[in-house]
Amino acid sequence: MSIDFNAYKDNYLEEVQRSIAFIGKSADYFIKMKAQFLVNLAQRYLDDTSILNALDVGCGIGLTDSYVISSFGELHAIDIAEDLLRKAAQNNPSAHYHIYDGNLFPFPDNTFDLVFTIGVMHHIPPVDWENFVQEMYRVTKKGGIAIVFEHNPYNPLTRLAVKRCKFDADAVLLRKNTVKKLFNRRLLLLEQGYLFFFPFCNTMISCLENKLKWLPLGAQYYVAGKKM
Repeated sequence: MSIDFNAYKDNYLEEVQRSIAFIGKSADYFIKMKAQFLVNLAQRYLDDTSILNALDVGCGIGLTDSYVISSFGELHAIDIAEDLLRKAAQNNPSAHYHIYDGNLFPFPDNTFDLVFTIGVMHHIPPVDWENFVQEMYRVTKKGGIAIVFEHNPYNPLTRLAVKRCKFDADAVLLRKNTVKKLFNRRLLLLEQGYLFFFPFCNTMISCLENKLKWLPLGAQYYVAGKKM
């Protein structure tokens, strides 16, 4: 990662908002929707999410954590940017934040019931993708799940947003099938699909989005797997 994320500690959300302003929706809307999707996914595959131990990999200033922390028993999060972690801890005082060297996650094997990462892998050099997913696998408990959310390179509006974002200057967008292959070497694939076909949400749109998960035109995608 060549971008100094610490430089964005005071305007991280504003920079994201600036990059997607042409869509006409707030960044917080998409953060909240992804967080709810994450919680729903965990509830489908894990017994009691209120007691599970979760890890957010590449948490930034803890924007997603603010929406999911009340659904999990304990939330830990890691990032390479110390200033962002301090901001995250201010935003979410009941979460546990840890510095990360960009290589090894600072936890023993089989620690977490749920390990998730949102919009992080495109900042990692492709040569390191294998190790990143291996670390997710390593710290996930047997029977636990790992989830990756990423930008969809097939979506032209996603590519435009990435181009407009200053801290995406080093981005290498990866296809869903790339993540799927990395998961298949280690995890039992549970779900995969595309998200955010529409920049708004209601009950009807939610149902339609669910039916369109297979279509590679959503702004983002997710891949979820279980450690056996």
